[in-house]
Amino acid sequence: MDAVTQAPGLFSAHLLIDVSYLLTAFLFIMGLKRMSSPVTARSGIVWAGAGMLVATLVSFLYPGMSNYELIIAAIVLGSLVAWWSGKKVAMTDMPQMIALYNGMGGGAAAAIAAVELYRAAYGNVAGAAVAHSPVVMTLAVIGGIIGAISFSGSLIAWAKLQGVLNKTLRFGGQKFVNGLLFLGSLGVGAIVVLHHGADPLHVTAIFVLALLFGIAMTLPIGGADMPVVISLYNALTGLAVAFEGFVLGNAAMIIAGTVVGSAGTLLTQLMAKAMNRSLANVLFSDFGSGGGGTATAVTGSMKAIEASDVGVMMAFASKVIVVPGYGMAVAQAQHKVWEMCQLLIEKGVQVRFAIHPVAGRMPGHMNVLLAEAGVPYDLIADLDEINAEFETADVALIIGANDVVNPVARTDKSSPIYGMPILNADKAKNVIVIKRGQGAGFSGIENALFFLDNTRMLYGDGQKAAAELVNAIKAAG
Repeated sequence: MDAVTQAPGLFSAHLLIDVSYLLTAFLFIMGLKRMSSPVTARSGIVWAGAGMLVATLVSFLYPGMSNYELIIAAIVLGSLVAWWSGKKVAMTDMPQMIALYNGMGGGAAAAIAAVELYRAAYGNVAGAAVAHSPVVMTLAVIGGIIGAISFSGSLIAWAKLQGVLNKTLRFGGQKFVNGLLFLGSLGVGAIVVLHHGADPLHVTAIFVLALLFGIAMTLPIGGADMPVVISLYNALTGLAVAFEGFVLGNAAMIIAGTVVGSAGTLLTQLMAKAMNRSLANVLFSDFGSGGGGTATAVTGSMKAIEASDVGVMMAFASKVIVVPGYGMAVAQAQHKVWEMCQLLIEKGVQVRFAIHPVAGRMPGHMNVLLAEAGVPYDLIADLDEINAEFETADVALIIGANDVVNPVARTDKSSPIYGMPILNADKAKNVIVIKRGQGAGFSGIENALFFLDNTRMLYGDGQKAAAELVNAIKAAG
């Protein structure tokens, strides 16, 4: 008889752990399913959070568990920091927080791998090898490399989004250098696996090279591609956690990591598809750097309009479609925009919001901002749902969006954004663009929409312009 069957208490603990992890898996999956809809997303987060709570509490029942004081102190400290930062962060800064927290997840997975690999390395040096199989050692190395890449890469993404790092770094032979860093990390990892830990210096080299690769891979990527980068690192973090779950024999980590990794992978593919680009193109091209494109030059001139005229135009319209972008987030104009829309709705105007999949700095950024302003979910539509309605709209109001409404994506094969699905704002009877100035989008090309005969430019800060529109609509009677 084994030790478990000999000890009823131990058997009961294992049974409770297994049942709890089954419940955790159910809560994670149901939570993720509910997060797929804005209507149920809030409850989905609660479901997933309950799953994490169950997994955390049951971990205290593991046989041989010790250092309860340190574990509880870490949980309390981490919870307080997360609660404070979550309450304090502005909605416009949510992408930065997501990138930072995602990096922490990758770093945690890398730390678990480091502990196990250093144990094996020091045991190898001392002649008392730790009992890890080659499979477990391999998973620890792979998970550690992936987690380290996600950690350092996410920190660079945070720095770019926060404005701490405003430049992209590119130099000749950069891809070759990046390849050497990645292959070097894998090569040293193979030595560690084959020699069951080798020595601590080899283990250190794995993580140093992986961290450098994460930095080097993210530095050249520009702001326009950050939504895809964030979702990619989210997938990598989940994958790293799943691998380390196998290393520790922890079913909750395997389940959570697999769910997050698969969801992140799917989201990354959807985001890349929404830009009509491959993931390799996102990671290794100049698109997002704002370094300029090769599109055909746009002819004509932009035509300005006053807020008073736009207010009258919208007040007497039948349908108005609002297209928000990152500029709305920067201006923190979402509340004023919704106040303006409420006035239009009171006047009998049909109002809809059109969201492009890559609008903003993270997946769902615009949805979060509009929800925070109180916009009902049934007024918000994605690209596929709303595009056919632009032809029947009297006014398409663009606030802070640029490349996602550029019609050259349909026609100009020389353009960097050719083939990217866009919102058909140009097909509305009138197009109003709220914009600070006449600069190009993140792709570095001029927006042909701004030069069309049915387009007028309302220059100024997004929040101030929206406030002027509110006053103009009120004055329209």
